[in-house]
Amino acid sequence: MDAPTALKPARILAILLFSSPCVAQQAPDVSHYAFANYLGSGIYSSAGESAAVVNIPLSFDIESSSEHSLMLRLPLSLGFFNYNWDELPEGDFPDAVGTVTVTPGIEYHWQVNPNLKMETYLDIGFGHNFSDSSNVGILSAGISTLYAFGSEEYQPLWVSRFYSAGYRSIQSGSEEHYSALTSGVESGLGWGFTAWERQMEPRLFAAMHWYFGRGQLADEFVGALFGESTLELGLSLVFDKPLGLEAITIERVGFSYSNAGGEDVWRVFFSHPL
Repeated sequence: MDAPTALKPARILAILLFSSPCVAQQAPDVSHYAFANYLGSGIYSSAGESAAVVNIPLSFDIESSSEHSLMLRLPLSLGFFNYNWDELPEGDFPDAVGTVTVTPGIEYHWQVNPNLKMETYLDIGFGHNFSDSSNVGILSAGISTLYAFGSEEYQPLWVSRFYSAGYRSIQSGSEEHYSALTSGVESGLGWGFTAWERQMEPRLFAAMHWYFGRGQLADEFVGALFGESTLELGLSLVFDKPLGLEAITIERVGFSYSNAGGEDVWRVFFSHPL
């Protein structure tokens, strides 16, 4: 399924992050704006083109305790095309929003033990593309594990996430589905520094991404899991006090590099990279 011309930058950022040669012939169009909420906030650049995704993770507690929490999710995702890197340090924002998705849902967290936390969610949402006035319905579900291990000095965290997402066009009835698995480790370096009246801690991460077309895991479970994957490496700075940028607060900033399908992909992110 081909994306509209206006979505070419989004196609670059999504396909290069998650595609793998072993599933290229079956790969659905994960670059569709319906999936923006599951890409992660950041600026993505490849082959001289760039795109920005801003996710605003609104949520409200329904029930909470020390062992579990139930939340109402109201994530809002905004997509901007051809956002230039030199606009970032100046704090300039694009004049127009290219796409918007709202995917309300339910999210549940539970603390299995002092080191292991699990999370799961179910979203049912809506997306709109301003360039062609198209609308889609969105459905997604996923589960994650977050395992803290090692010393307090480095505070390493092993994160694994599996989710499936799909959309259906309200106008044409066309649809697309995919699943993704990410597993990676983030760790501090054992030191920090102070700047701009904030304590900053550098943290490294490495992650593997697998991407599966619809039905692939069911048809060839072992082969899909042991097929080609994409390695992503990155560094971020975590702030003890958020940075305020107009209506957006930033708790970390970082960058990462990956190579998928022979293409170099650079990402600047403002939330947890895993």
